[in-house]
Amino acid sequence: MKLVLEKIKSTIKEEIKEFENQFFNLIKSNVTLIDKITHYIIHKKGKRIRPIFVFLIAKMLGKIQKKTYHTACIIELIHTATLVHDDVIDNSFFRRGSSSINAIWKNKIAVLIGDYFLSKSLLLATNNNYYDLLKIICKTIKNMSEVELLQMEKSTILNINENIYNKIIYHKTASLIADSCEGGARSVNVDEKTALRMRRLGAFTGIAFQIKDDLFDYQNQKENFTGKPVGIDLREKKITLPLIYSIQKSTKKEKEWILNSIKNYNENKRDEIIAYVKKYGGLEYATKKMILFRNHALKILEFYPEGEIKKTLRIMINFIIDRDQ
Repeated sequence: MKLVLEKIKSTIKEEIKEFENQFFNLIKSNVTLIDKITHYIIHKKGKRIRPIFVFLIAKMLGKIQKKTYHTACIIELIHTATLVHDDVIDNSFFRRGSSSINAIWKNKIAVLIGDYFLSKSLLLATNNNYYDLLKIICKTIKNMSEVELLQMEKSTILNINENIYNKIIYHKTASLIADSCEGGARSVNVDEKTALRMRRLGAFTGIAFQIKDDLFDYQNQKENFTGKPVGIDLREKKITLPLIYSIQKSTKKEKEWILNSIKNYNENKRDEIIAYVKKYGGLEYATKKMILFRNHALKILEFYPEGEIKKTLRIMINFIIDRDQ
């Protein structure tokens, strides 16, 4: 999978290199503690999925602009901030196989670092008069906060259906990938119809991405290469698509058992819950939904001429559901 991602990046090699330089310079600070933490974050960088989409979409539709680099930086800043804040909310001490910011520097500092990244993103947008982009990202940040609280509420009462699940994963994950695709398009001055079409492509891809993440929670420990502990969603009482479907298909007695098992969750019950989900075809159903959303995204690409960038975008969208981490 790492080789696939490197192949994808090779088509925008110079753009990614310049993005890395700009991103690093952007988060520098005269405050020693901030600089120390941002250096740690840069060293532990992820796959850069969102900047990749920004550059691929922009390059497919036009010529890379200064605004394209700024768009990639703005969205990656927001993404990084949400990861730092999420680790505090979830009381998680690991991120991508390494210690999280809150594990090393504690919650107060982690929250403030997340705020620092958010403020940097908003300043970059306002200082360059990117009001179209500012409107998009502010709406996304608001919706992220709302659905995080919605998910907490639903986790408390264990009441969630597929419609609510779709709303949560769209606003928590897919919306920022949708922002990346729409932002990449707008950075090269496309028409409104094209920009919104790219947003739909990003939304479909982002939903497929999150369903894939949710499926990782049901792997055997030996099969999991994500750095994410198996069963963490269950431990946090997050009811995701495989479980939602299985609950709908089960008997009243089994439904009561599974909800009680999640409410009083412990590691001993994990394998029983996973077996229950497999019994009712929850994994197969979620996989079919993931592939459906992936196919919706690929369908949108058919509107555009064949070429190296379109081919790379197709590989990238497939990578989202084929990845092992």
